[in-house]
Amino acid sequence: MKKIVLIALFTSLAASGLQAQVQANSELKSLINKSFTYYPKVKEIENTVATAKQKLDVVSINTPVVDGNLSYRFIEPKIQIPIGAESFQFAPIHNVDANVAANYLLYDFGRLKANIEKAKADILLAEHNVDAVKYQLATQVSTIYYNIIYLQHAIAIQDSVLHFLAENKTVIDNKYQNGDALKFDQLNIKAQIDAEENRKVDLQNSLQKQQNLLAYTTGSKQSSGNIFDFEVALKDVDAALAETKANNIDYVLAKDKIKQALSDVAISKLGDKPTVSVGADAGFKNGYVPNVGEIRFNYNAGVALRIPIYEGGKTKKQVKLSETLVKQNELNIETLNNNYKKDLEQALTDVQSNLERIKNTEGQIEQAKYAQTIAATRFKNGVGTNLELTNASTNVQRAELTKLQYQYQLCLAKVELAKLIGYKYW
Repeated sequence: MKKIVLIALFTSLAASGLQAQVQANSELKSLINKSFTYYPKVKEIENTVATAKQKLDVVSINTPVVDGNLSYRFIEPKIQIPIGAESFQFAPIHNVDANVAANYLLYDFGRLKANIEKAKADILLAEHNVDAVKYQLATQVSTIYYNIIYLQHAIAIQDSVLHFLAENKTVIDNKYQNGDALKFDQLNIKAQIDAEENRKVDLQNSLQKQQNLLAYTTGSKQSSGNIFDFEVALKDVDAALAETKANNIDYVLAKDKIKQALSDVAISKLGDKPTVSVGADAGFKNGYVPNVGEIRFNYNAGVALRIPIYEGGKTKKQVKLSETLVKQNELNIETLNNNYKKDLEQALTDVQSNLERIKNTEGQIEQAKYAQTIAATRFKNGVGTNLELTNASTNVQRAELTKLQYQYQLCLAKVELAKLIGYKYW
């Protein structure tokens, strides 16, 4: 009992340690867990677990098989021999047999046990397939969630640009009325406003699509998140790969498939083994001499030994095939090692490069805003042009949008890193 408690405590602490590697807000966790009950694919894959468990119930059955049999046969010519002046009939013309028969597999040299182990391996694989779908869905929901945050901030930046251009248009209109600006200046600022309005419409359209996707996966169309707050513990690629091998669901599934293949090997090796069964039946039939037409009660019981003698090497070939499948699944793990090392290196590089880019954009934004202030002052005082002011405003917009994109890319890189390592952050 103490051992069980210690194992449960260790498992709980290990799970807590994995969750501590990732920080995700409560709203995101709630949306992910909603998707597990709302998204139909999860229910579909969960049904495979129930199916696998039912197969185990079927495979585990080893009870006597009872059959009821009723037969009638007409036989001609009569089976008889002459004895003196008369003929003696050894079998009836009308053969009737009604009985209840029971058979029980007494010993199968491990076939039942091997099939039960295979069914258990199938259940484990089905359960881990459910986890795999949940990991994919969690990543999808996280990506949608942060897509929405990115688009909301991008729209806010676009609104600030439109506000600035509206103020600029007011100044130009006043200057035009006073004769200090041309009609071209009015048309130019109007064209810029129209272009920025179109960009805002595009962003709003993308936002609506992401909210539709959120509703499609979780049932909730709105989210209140407004910052890129997803955090994951960073480490070198070797440490990350070691954790990936232990936690990532693809590795878990690969190991399950090896267990399945090993179960198939064990079953195949039993293909040429004998079986021992017992059987008995009781009923009514005719055909007993001397009165072959009389229907009489009868019964019998016995033991049967079945020994395969020749099968053309089928068992050996089946064993070899099963062992080849084991090797194939073992090679799959080597492929996973190669692919995941590449993906982890890429994700870690994305995280590091975006951190550096965000740092570099801070100075760009500050410089662009200062240039915008100077350009606005010069334009109001009549020593600057509308083109200078517009370019300065565009530079601010680009710098702020660039920083937002880097923050967004950094967040998605962290989500990808958490998925690759196999953190269950929800």
